[in-house]
Amino acid sequence: MSTILLVVLILLLIGVLPTWPHSREWGYRPGGFLGVILIIVIVLALTGRM
Repeated sequence: MSTILLVVLILLLIGVLPTWPHSREWGYRPGGFLGVILIIVIVLALTGRM
């Protein structure tokens, strides 16, 4: 379950990067939020709490 969640979060993070035409006007804010969530999930997975 945690592996699937990790892969989905990584794909979402790549999708919201402002290099894609659909997300240029969003800026870095969505990528930053997903990056923080990704870091939290990685830390929880490494500590065994997930």
